[in-house]
Formats: sequence, C-alpha cells, structure tokens
Amino acid sequence: MKDPLKTGHAERLAAASEAKKAMLAKMKPKPTVTAPVFESREALRARELEAVRQARAEAKEAARLGALAREAADLEAKRGERRERKALTKAEQKAQRDAKYAARKARQR
Repeated sequence: MKDPLKTGHAERLAAASEAKKAMLAKMKPKPTVTAPVFESREALRARELEAVRQARAEAKEAARLGALAREAADLEAKRGERRERKALTKAEQKAQRDAKYAARKARQR
C-alpha cells in the first residue's frame, strides 16, 4: 500500500521532534502578570485591622464622653435640687424670724 502523504522516515522523525518541542513549550512556566499597585495580603489585613481598631477607639471615646456628660448632668440636677431646698429652708427661716418678731412686737404693746 502506498503512503498518500509520502512521509518517509526523516519526515516522521522531524514531526516527532516538532511535537516534543511543542510539548516542552507547553510545560515551560509562563511569565506572570502582576498588578502595578499590588498589595500583599498582610498589608491589606493590617490596614483593615487598623481601621477596625480606630473605629472601636472612636466608639469607646464617644461612650466615655457620653458618660461624662451624663454624670455632669446628674451632678447639676442634684445641685439644683439642693439649691431649691436651701432656698425653701431660708424662706422658712425668714418666716419663723418674722413670726417671732411679730410676736415680740405684739407682746410689747
């Protein structure tokens, strides 16, 4: 039977050699393409962790300031109540003095 492609021994060796070269080229490592602004995972984690810490610190500071404001408001309310009690006490004392004075004047007449 005649070979329709007329491939001889030399042609088959050349084709095998070409196939081997193609297989080797396929196995070669290809150059990787990296992003120009590439950040490592550690840097990303560190930045996210810092952002979370900052947010927590701000929340903690806001809570602390809120507590201080509440304490100041409570203290001011207590002081206001004490001032009112003192004012009432002074008014009562003045009323008692006036009553004593009026009684003394009534006795003298």
